[in-house]
Amino acid sequence: MALADARTGSGEPPKVSLLYNPALRSIVYQVVTLVVIVAAVWYAWNNVVQNLARANMTAGFGFLNSRAGFDLAQSLIDYSSDSTYFRALQVGLINTLVVAAAGVITATIVGLLVGIGRLSHNWLIARLCTVYVEIFRNIPPLLVIFFWYLGVLALLPSIRTIFQHLKEDPDTVFFISNRGIYMPAPVFGEGFGVVAIAFAIGVVAAIAFTVWANARQRATGQRPPVLWVNLGLVVLFPFLVFLVMGSPVTLDYAVPGSFNMRGGMVIGPEFLALYLALSLYTASFIAEIVRAGIRGVSKGQSEASYALGLRPGQATRLVVLPQALRIIIPPLTSQYLNLIKNSSLAVAVGYADLVAVGGTILNQSGKSIEIISIWMLIYVSISLITSLFMNWFNAKMALVER
Repeated sequence: MALADARTGSGEPPKVSLLYNPALRSIVYQVVTLVVIVAAVWYAWNNVVQNLARANMTAGFGFLNSRAGFDLAQSLIDYSSDSTYFRALQVGLINTLVVAAAGVITATIVGLLVGIGRLSHNWLIARLCTVYVEIFRNIPPLLVIFFWYLGVLALLPSIRTIFQHLKEDPDTVFFISNRGIYMPAPVFGEGFGVVAIAFAIGVVAAIAFTVWANARQRATGQRPPVLWVNLGLVVLFPFLVFLVMGSPVTLDYAVPGSFNMRGGMVIGPEFLALYLALSLYTASFIAEIVRAGIRGVSKGQSEASYALGLRPGQATRLVVLPQALRIIIPPLTSQYLNLIKNSSLAVAVGYADLVAVGGTILNQSGKSIEIISIWMLIYVSISLITSLFMNWFNAKMALVER
């Protein structure tokens, strides 16, 4: 027989006050939070509308179809001063993505090597890697950009020196000056599309073969020669198609002009300064992440590898690093996001990234709210896409319970 409640004298459970109901309180807190956010957004928007009305200004994105009226030194797509503001923003976005992608790849490679080097048994290598990390990690990225732009690239030979060198050795096709790195530019002719298709087919076939080889290894313990087969599919097969199509690529060489080089391909000092600074700066943080990830793997894993006959380099590459990735990937994502956002410092050296181009448009059109909204939307989108990819990769690398 159930005990009666001391206050009611019945077997029914005591009534809980609505004020102390956890489910109800949770709903109330969420509703209150939502109301506060909506009110704050409405207040901010209403304030913006009133300020624009007092200044006789209108909001909208119709100005993006107006003529830009300014040139850009760095553009990977067709652009001129007669292009629209929207086209200029496209150029800035592409330039941002290029320097961010190149920086992420380089920072990852350098950071991985330096992180492993800090754990090296070679005293000199370990100390050099430590000095690298401590120097770059404790300097603001803007100063690193200025160091490369004003302290290194600006001191390279002038264009007049290059002209004089070309008179003495006209066969030179690759040279470096304070105006950038000049090299031959590929010109794709008829039939190159077939070569590109062959390369894409080779990549897909290499991925499929790798998946099949991994499954066969798990089933039989035997692994086919994946490296050589993939090289044949990705490199040899497209090269043979390239020869069959009559080598549909020619080179456009840079030649001296009136005041600068004409033709060819040039990588400007603005891009180089930003790329090197972001890569080496971020690599110092990645190196510490890699070192911590390797330290997080049980020492018994290395000892077991040595007992099986693996050399230290093989043990690190085949046993330790794959397990350390599970520790490295989450903080590595944050460094990738920092590098992408730090690319906005390009305005300091005149590289035409999204912020620099948007700033020029803002000064000409006065559309500050619209430009800032575009900046925020694009950077948030890039960061979210990067985070989603890294979270997917992290899930792929996670341990699977059997």
